[in-house]
Amino acid sequence: MIGILITGALLIFKVRGALLIGIVLTTLMGIPFGVAHYAGGSYLPTSPYFCNFAFGEIFSSGRSIFDFCVVVFTFLFVDMFDTVGTLIACAGKSGITKEDGTIPNCKQALLADAVGTTAGAMLGTSTITTFVESASGVAEGGRTGLTAVTTAVLFLAALFLEPLFGSIPSAATAPALVIVGLMMINPIREIDYDDYAESIPAFMTMIIMVCASSISDGIMFGVLFYVFTKIITRRFKDLQPAILVVAALFIIKILLSVVA
Repeated sequence: MIGILITGALLIFKVRGALLIGIVLTTLMGIPFGVAHYAGGSYLPTSPYFCNFAFGEIFSSGRSIFDFCVVVFTFLFVDMFDTVGTLIACAGKSGITKEDGTIPNCKQALLADAVGTTAGAMLGTSTITTFVESASGVAEGGRTGLTAVTTAVLFLAALFLEPLFGSIPSAATAPALVIVGLMMINPIREIDYDDYAESIPAFMTMIIMVCASSISDGIMFGVLFYVFTKIITRRFKDLQPAILVVAALFIIKILLSVVA
């Protein structure tokens, strides 16, 4: 709460770098209370994970090809739609979304995410995928690929300062994300609230994202509600083939989860 107040005050007075300054100040204030402390040592894993595949475990312990497919489809679903949700939010905030709702160079963005996810798994690190934290850079004014390149260079430099950055508690970074959430929620003003066939799916998308703590779950149920409301109102022209295919995949995902 203190971090939100500090960051909010800096934004009100239009201080450049308010999010970063808020994180630093909140961390410093947390030191006397034991919330933040120097994280000496390293968080690097002690076991070798590079290309440490275990294909022999796929069908072990009575597992079937069906079990394997359920796991693969679940991870595909989560990664894909978490990425899509983040891209849509960041693109909308940055103002690069076209009038028809499409995102320029979206294919390249998804390809970069896919390569990162695969490479990260092979290197044995946490998933290298698109995270909503990217919104903080957009909120500070980032609009081009140079923003991403700069972030990558800073991440590389951070490897040598890992104990220092590891000292920053989540209580200091969470306020920045809360404020970014405020910035990213602006597009809801464009929702036609008088048209319940549009506003109900949009609302369900937002509320399920919050309640389930999952972007992908929010998108899933939002799409299903959208298709359902369009069908019962007989507005079939609004249902593009792509949205029907996605809805069918969502239904399969739910059924597989129930069976599993």
